[in-house]
Amino acid sequence: MEFQWINESTIRKSADRWEITAPKESDFFCNNGAVGEEGITPESLSNAPFYYTEVTGDFVMRVKVSLDFKDIYDSSSIMVMQDDSHWAKACFELTDFGTHAVVSVVTKGDSDDANGCNIETDHVWLQVCRAGQSFAFHYSTDGEHFYMMRFFSLPAGETVKAGLLAQAPTGSGGIRIYEGLTIENKTVKNLRIGE
Repeated sequence: MEFQWINESTIRKSADRWEITAPKESDFFCNNGAVGEEGITPESLSNAPFYYTEVTGDFVMRVKVSLDFKDIYDSSSIMVMQDDSHWAKACFELTDFGTHAVVSVVTKGDSDDANGCNIETDHVWLQVCRAGQSFAFHYSTDGEHFYMMRFFSLPAGETVKAGLLAQAPTGSGGIRIYEGLTIENKTVKNLRIGE
């Protein structure tokens, strides 16, 4: 697989472990202008490092992720992208509720934001499956049993960008860790289950 960058950063590779540096205040999020008097409202940013390969047809991408949680919304993430206004990401993130959770964002012009399950371990496996215009994100704490966190559609062409996203939307940045990345060209029988 040949990888390239959107928003190049530093990457250190050793066997099947890749470490990508998330710069400070880096994210992918398209805000619709909403603000709040309290709390943190995500800014519109598209400056986080995305290390991707182009994948044609149906596929399953899976990787184990971890990081040193320091600032709100710090995350190791995966992303699929058609273009800069049509993309989706699954994150292992420090939430604004003080939890470590799997979080998903789907962008079709504007971004939504959905917190999933809280994760008690210091790592999680993230997976994305594609079947035509339909996609699903899954997570696993053991790398064997995966559970759906999001089912969605994207107006995607035959070939999309898929890869690793390192973000630090509110903080000073840091190392994001990805292990055992696999991308398999296949059509799953059940997109919700991911198998």
